[in-house]
Amino acid sequence: MATVFVLLGGNESDRFFYLHEAAEHIAAVMGTIVAKSAFYETESWGFESNAFLNQVLRLETSLNPTELLALAQGIELKLGRIAKTGNLNYQARCIDIDLLFYDNLVINKPYLTIPHKSLHQRRFTLEPLCEIAPSLVHPVLGKTIQELLAECEDRCMVKRL
Repeated sequence: MATVFVLLGGNESDRFFYLHEAAEHIAAVMGTIVAKSAFYETESWGFESNAFLNQVLRLETSLNPTELLALAQGIELKLGRIAKTGNLNYQARCIDIDLLFYDNLVINKPYLTIPHKSLHQRRFTLEPLCEIAPSLVHPVLGKTIQELLAECEDRCMVKRL
């Protein structure tokens, strides 16, 4: 069994509903949820919009990273996620599911990067991740999540709910 960390996020409609539904779908098809962070609210990152709600899940799974990615994308679509349009890097969404870590694997493919390439720069990811896995070591950067959070230059307001 592999240990996987997943970030859930959304800023449209009933944010709590979408994160709850995403977790239910993840538990049904991706693996066993063994830990959940609290919910964290943060201002949008990279564009102007409603505040985001985020949560990190720790899963135990027998699926490989490519299978997990396909299932995560399927859950996003099932819950009403609309694909990015134009050249927008960031936009409002009802649900976003990001694979952060898969054991200590390092994957750099056009369709999948693990560990998530920007997690160490995003306070909204590090705070909930640090809540449930402060001693987890980033396999590329060689630092714990707690160390990465202490060094994070992102100063956006992240509020634990």
